[in-house]
Amino acid sequence: MMMKVQRQSGLTTSRLVRPGSHETGTLRKCFLPKPMSCYRERLRSGLVGIRKDDAVALFQTMIGSRPLPTVIDFSKLFSGIAKTKQHPLVLDLCKRMEMKGISYNLYTLNIMINCFCRLRRLGGFCNAGRWDDGSQLLWDMITKQYDLALSLCKQMEPSGVAHNVYTLNIMINCFCRRRKLGSAFSVFGKMLKLGYEPDTITFSTLINGLSLVGKVSEAVELVDRMVEMKAYHILNTIVNGLCLQDRLSEAMELIDRMVENGCQPDHFTYGPILNRMCKSGNTALVLDLLRKMEHRKVKPQVVIYNIIIDRLCKDGSLEDSLSLFNEMETNGTKADVFTYNSLIEGLCSIGRWDDSVQLLRDMITREITPDVVTFNSLIGSLVKEGKLTEAQDLYNEMITRGIDPNTITYNSLIYGLCNEKRFDEANQMMDLMVSKGCDPNIVTYSILVNVYCKSKLVDEGMKLFRKMSLRGVVANTVTYSTLIQGFCQSGQLNVAKELFQEMVSQGIHPDIVTYKILLDGLCDNEELEEALEILEKMEKSKMELDIGIYTIIIHGMCNASKVDDAWDLLCSLPLKRVKPNIRTYNIMIGGLCKKGSLSEARLLFRTMKEDGYEPDSCTWNTLIRAHLRGGDVATSANLIEEMKRCGFSSDASTVKIVMDMLSSGELDKSFLNMLSGPFGDKSS
Repeated sequence: MMMKVQRQSGLTTSRLVRPGSHETGTLRKCFLPKPMSCYRERLRSGLVGIRKDDAVALFQTMIGSRPLPTVIDFSKLFSGIAKTKQHPLVLDLCKRMEMKGISYNLYTLNIMINCFCRLRRLGGFCNAGRWDDGSQLLWDMITKQYDLALSLCKQMEPSGVAHNVYTLNIMINCFCRRRKLGSAFSVFGKMLKLGYEPDTITFSTLINGLSLVGKVSEAVELVDRMVEMKAYHILNTIVNGLCLQDRLSEAMELIDRMVENGCQPDHFTYGPILNRMCKSGNTALVLDLLRKMEHRKVKPQVVIYNIIIDRLCKDGSLEDSLSLFNEMETNGTKADVFTYNSLIEGLCSIGRWDDSVQLLRDMITREITPDVVTFNSLIGSLVKEGKLTEAQDLYNEMITRGIDPNTITYNSLIYGLCNEKRFDEANQMMDLMVSKGCDPNIVTYSILVNVYCKSKLVDEGMKLFRKMSLRGVVANTVTYSTLIQGFCQSGQLNVAKELFQEMVSQGIHPDIVTYKILLDGLCDNEELEEALEILEKMEKSKMELDIGIYTIIIHGMCNASKVDDAWDLLCSLPLKRVKPNIRTYNIMIGGLCKKGSLSEARLLFRTMKEDGYEPDSCTWNTLIRAHLRGGDVATSANLIEEMKRCGFSSDASTVKIVMDMLSSGELDKSFLNMLSGPFGDKSS
């Protein structure tokens, strides 16, 4: 049978390519998949993580298909793109779909509204052209044309557009805004009659509507009535809504009122409050509420324990989290993979590797399957501690168990390989992740670029940077800053400046770290004037500058023998509301000493101490060397004694100058004995 098929195929082919035929494209078209089956297969296979280029290509395929896909097919595409947070792209494609004469449905409309909300561009509906049905309705509501919005709502059913909770909530909101509470509650009744479950927005709108017309007692009564009715689902919805608005005290009051009326809250009631408390970092209140739950005979579910354990781990309260873990086990609540993941990450964060690995073995013994998050926590932490071999062993175990590594896994291993300067293996690892369908992200490239620059292989870093751009990965501030620093340190200042200009032209805003790197590079390469021009622009832009920026400039001025300018800048710092630090003082003292202004250097030294800054080893040794060079041996000796009493000793540069002066006969051996003698306690 197979042979017959092959022969028939061959005969057909020979006819298609017969000599003299002008249909040169027929053969090619014969074997291309049909656009319809192509796009539908893509939609069925899922659009998780779809990239912009792929999304646009798929949209073009759909638009070019005949017959045209339905609005349902387009909605699937838009929904997939929206999940990747490419909201502007969704709105653009929606408009292009409409231009092709394809009307959208309520589901498409909801996707668009979500995108506008995410972009904080609700007004965009007005600028997007004449949109029908719900979008015009939404805009009317936003512009407070509530009557027209209601009119459009009423026209929906005759037009064949069914209401849902979303549109009914709009009607309730419109009536409440128009202070027509009777009509609002009529729509509420209709919602229940249609079998829709009211959500948080429904109840909060009604309660706000009652409050808007001064019927606060009725608003409270509405809540109380639901308490009396023991309407758990509705009450839990209201509690959740209050928590989402950070109105925790009101949520707690409602729960207390429920208890007083014999309406027993459950873990669905407490869950949102505990979750919100944990996010705010108030673990003491969280534990108190947990005890209150237990006192009220509400058995916490594993989800509740997971929320609290995760927060305790993130706060560094590992003992409390482990204690709670043991407590939940004792109470008969079985831990799941999320419980273990939180504990493992917490233990890894404080270097308790043995305990974290033991937990991994424990969960496997209990037949709780670890996931990629479990292994990522362990691998990432081991790599940071320089335990690359152990991390690779875990990676191999992960593969053996059939758990697919993700970008985070590969990034950790690439980071570890780079730290050991195993660049070839790091690049091989990146090739491996690509072959596995796991695209390198900006973190992947930034790791490699950073290590190349630190290893003085800045040109290799630049090649990788360009390769990254070709693959569609957009560079960020960190990547640019790393490369700029690499070129500055390698003496290729012009390339660094070009990169800075490219960064700005690409719309990537330099941060304070970028500016520090660039200013430091300019000052080190004797381009102080350009550094000062940039500083002036930064000050005019109202950017918040810290002492690090000014310290770099002061250092550059001192190196350029403009010590007086550096002194003026130091004196102006209080007017700029910036305080010098010990490094600033040390640089300025060094500049004054280099100029030979030793009395001014000693004055600044005293001022520094009066301002509460204790001299460090650099301060003492700078002053000692300056006085030795100036021939003031007595002052040098006094400074050495004082330095030793403060618990500091001479550094290599000071010892060298003393040895040179001994050789030339400018000092005697007693000075060396004093310099190398025992030093006192800093606290004495």
